[in-house]
This record gives sequence, structure tokens and C-alpha cells, in this order.
Amino acid sequence: MSTPRRIFFSTGEPSGELAALALGEAMRAQDPGLRFFGIGADGMRAAGWELYADHTGWASLGPLAAIPRIPKLLREMWKCARDLAAAPPDLVVLVDFGAFNVRLAKELRDKYRYVGPILYLFPPGAWLDHPGPARAVASRALPLTGFAHQAEFYRSLQLPIAFFGHPLAPRIASRPPRVAPPGDAGTLALLPGSRRDEIARLAPRLREALALLRGSRPRLRARVGAADAAARAHLERAFRGVADIEICEGLQTAIRDADAAWVASGTAVLESTLSNVPTIALYAITPLLAKHARSLMRRPYITLPNLILDREAIPELLQERATPPELAAAMERILRAPEEWYRSVEGLREALGPADALDRCASYALAAARPR
Repeated sequence: MSTPRRIFFSTGEPSGELAALALGEAMRAQDPGLRFFGIGADGMRAAGWELYADHTGWASLGPLAAIPRIPKLLREMWKCARDLAAAPPDLVVLVDFGAFNVRLAKELRDKYRYVGPILYLFPPGAWLDHPGPARAVASRALPLTGFAHQAEFYRSLQLPIAFFGHPLAPRIASRPPRVAPPGDAGTLALLPGSRRDEIARLAPRLREALALLRGSRPRLRARVGAADAAARAHLERAFRGVADIEICEGLQTAIRDADAAWVASGTAVLESTLSNVPTIALYAITPLLAKHARSLMRRPYITLPNLILDREAIPELLQERATPPELAAAMERILRAPEEWYRSVEGLREALGPADALDRCASYALAAARPR
């Protein structure tokens, strides 16, 4: 009887862990004997995976906020590389989180001369078009992207990359469009991110925007989605004292009955948009980080649905535009005429590829793993 193949996943935040769990589930459907272990958090524990390290608190909002975390992350990365080199799994899967995972790939290949297969799901810099990071990833791992644009960019540099469509999009159900709620009511989902820094910066803006809306919509209800237990604790403090608001678990619970949502820019925006919940994206960082980020941008948008469709399909309120009055005004327009939002996102799901993208990604990952 052959020994089960061992697959190691490295994630650095909740969205990456969700992607890892989805890919792992699809891989196990094709090879039931697989054993999974890796860097994650509550999701991996709940799925019965062996948790090598807990990534809670690893992610940060920009390089300056990351500075205090660097020593710990470096120690974790060095230890992880040493352990993987000493007992190589049949496949290493790195998921997003370039600040850690690119360094892990370099450490394995360059220091330990690791020859085992390394797959990189969602390589960093999908919309920055920077040759350096692309070459760093492609020379040490098998890149697997969920975005056609990133695949085209790698191929323009004669770099290998696999693209079968976005692996998570088919798992997100799209609900039917809703009519406008009553003029004095409605239900909103508030998703100010999962990182402590994001919540500290965005939650007060959403709290004030909600209060402004309730000036004309006194029966307006609100749900706040918490990605994990740590985020929930921060959100409970941020929204303490706000009437008729519920802190709930996860994005899907928050948006289930929502007429519309404010969502921090990131993978959550793509999920809420694919769920067909009218979404407004927002984000804000320090002015210094914003200046640096704008110097790197190659496109006029940062929100995934807009980048994929190459137009402002959903409202983006960033930096100086992410004020409570602008957030409230944009939401009022959507609540009054949601049909305009629904029309604006037509074609998004089709642009993300076929319905069997996750199964194809799983087959590709299994083919990359060591055979038994």
C-alpha cells in the first residue's frame, strides 16, 4: 500500500487560507488519500489539516506597518524552509502573501537547493506589471494565476505560468437582483477588512457614514462581517454603542440579506460582487504609503472587478475620497437605484473563466506533485 502524498500550503491571511482550503478540497476529490498541512489558522483547523504554524496577526497594512513583524516572520520563514528541506513534502503550495512566500521560495531554492515541486497560487503583483517579481517567482516556482491579465504579462516576458480561470469564482453563488428597499430602510453589510490596521482605519469611516445614512433612513439595519476571531474582537470595539448592528461571522453571512455593501478593497470585493450584492469599494492608507502605491500603479483602478473589466464597474472610494459623506452619498445612490449597479457589472463572471476552473487547477497541482 502506497504512502499518502503530503501537501504543504503556506498562507498569510484569511483570504489566502480560503483559497488553499478550496484547492485542497478539489485535489482531495481527485485523490482521496492526500494529507494536508501548512501555515493557516482556524479554517485549516476546522478542516482537519495539520497546522504547522498559525498566521494570525502576520498580515499588515503596508511596509511601514510590517516593520515590527519582520523579525518574527523571518524566524518563521527560516524555520519553515529548514523543516521543509529536511522532510520534503510531495508538493509545496504558496498562496498569495508575497512578503513571506516569495522569500520562502528563495530560501528553499537558493540556500537549501530544494528540488521538490513548488506551486505558487495567486503570485503577487497581478496588476503591477513588474518584471522583477515575476521573474523571481517563475524561476523558483510554478506560477498559477486566477487572472488572464497576469498570465498575459508573464507570457510577454517568456515566463511560464498556468491559467485555467479564477479557481474560486465558480464556488460563489450569484443571487437574483433585488429591487430598491423602502426609502427609510434597508440592510447594509459593512466589511472593513480583516487586518487590525485596516479595521482601525476604515471602521470609523463606515460607522460615521452609517450614522449619516440613518439621518434619512431611520430603519436602516447593518451587519458587520468578521473574518476570524481576532477581527471580531477589533470590530466589536470599533462599533460599540452603534444601535441595530450585528457582528457576524464571515462575508457571506454579512451579505446574505444585504441590499448593498461597503467592502474594503481586496478579494472580499470580488466575492461580494460575484454574489451580486451591490458593492462600494473603499480603502485608505497613510499619505506616505499612498504616494508610494500610486507610483507603482499601472492602471487607473485597484479594485479587482474594475481591473478585470478594465472600467469602473463598481464605485471605488479611495484615500481622500473615502470620507463618511462620500461613502454615504454613494450608498444612497445605490439604494435608490440598484439596477444601475447590476448593469455595470455584467460580464464579470464570464471574464473570470470557465466553471470548472477549480477542478482544472486541482488537476494541475496534482500533476505537479511528486508521483507515488
